[in-house]
Amino acid sequence: MAVSGARNERGEVRIHESLDELSTDLAYHIAELSEASVKERGVFAIALSGGSLVGLMGKLCEPPYNKTVDWAKWYIFWADERVVAKNHADSNYKLAKDGLLSKVPIVPSHVHSINDSVSAEEAADDYEFGIRQLVKTRVVSVSEISDCPKFDLILLGMGPDGHVASLFPTHSVLNERDEWVTFITDSPKPPPERITFTLPVINSASNVAVVVTGESKAEALHLAIDDVGPDGVSLPARMVQPTKGKLVWFLDKPAASKLDCSQFSE
Repeated sequence: MAVSGARNERGEVRIHESLDELSTDLAYHIAELSEASVKERGVFAIALSGGSLVGLMGKLCEPPYNKTVDWAKWYIFWADERVVAKNHADSNYKLAKDGLLSKVPIVPSHVHSINDSVSAEEAADDYEFGIRQLVKTRVVSVSEISDCPKFDLILLGMGPDGHVASLFPTHSVLNERDEWVTFITDSPKPPPERITFTLPVINSASNVAVVVTGESKAEALHLAIDDVGPDGVSLPARMVQPTKGKLVWFLDKPAASKLDCSQFSE
């Protein structure tokens, strides 16, 4: 690992020599957070994203984690989802089911996917309503400083444009402060209709991990992490800044190739 656990005010940055090394570190990190959360609260509420992220979580399906993680205590959510049928190739649910959920003993009723038979707006409202019920019963914690849900871990990827979840640069949903879950019908990437956690929810989490790989993300990552003045301010990935939680970036070397490592302290 080139820079292990280096920090700046943008969180902890972990740069890995290979995708295999990144996957190993990510699985260890998730398993550790799961164990701590189950010990403290009796449950582990985790929100996933799509893209290459689920594949990079694959080591959780292998020894020792497939046996040592307390899967029955996991509650699964999505930080964003495409408003398509659950068996559609673009579905983040399908991606997670095929790559992770079908390979470990997670309780089916603990998997909270969207209602795929309604409009994007209705799906967002419905998803938020479901989360509100689980906050009432403390399956999902509540933030000490707002009424937002406080997920134990939110896992995010990042696009070459610096988007996270389905929060795209310059989009009006970046300014949403009241809703927990909102929707878009004009995603610059297909499919156009999506639901997404809002920034206040992401930034209320106990832990946020952003997983970024590949050279195509290097410039956006530089703007998201380095001290670049006003240039990076409008980038959604730069707006990920947990209020009281911990932020960790899991990077491979190509993605990290434009970072100013002089800004980090071990």
